[in-house]
Amino acid sequence: MANVVKAPGKYDLRGKVGVFLAGSIEMGKAVNWQTKVEDGLEEFDEVVVLNPRRDDWDSSWEQTKDNPQFNEQVTWELQALEDADVIVMYFDPDTKSPITLLELGIHSHAGKLIVCCSEGFWRKGNVDIVCERYNVQQVDSLDKLIQKARQVVGERFLWE
Repeated sequence: MANVVKAPGKYDLRGKVGVFLAGSIEMGKAVNWQTKVEDGLEEFDEVVVLNPRRDDWDSSWEQTKDNPQFNEQVTWELQALEDADVIVMYFDPDTKSPITLLELGIHSHAGKLIVCCSEGFWRKGNVDIVCERYNVQQVDSLDKLIQKARQVVGERFLWE
């Protein structure tokens, strides 16, 4: 069974495969797609799913580097993105997802992204061009994203 660690939880990836769930979170707008990906990876004992969607998020937190809770969240996400072996990225068409766009830019050269950007996402053209230019794996549905994540985890890390 995959181990799920939500921000800002501690994790240890030694001997494990880290899968970061990057993507739309905008509360009330984005579907909870992270749970679906977690379920899709649950059979892999060697996987640690790094989920930034924290249970105790408080939208009233001031989003400044001086706010300890906000700083902790962003710092955890940045470190987990770097530590992960695979970054699964989902753009919900009902959101703007500016942080996810930022993360796409930061990690487009990393060789570990799998992106799903459905029709209707307001900047789909930008996402498509970045993915094509930097050879980022791209799929067109959440189901295919889960399937691709399972394939990548299995091929690259578990059955070598």
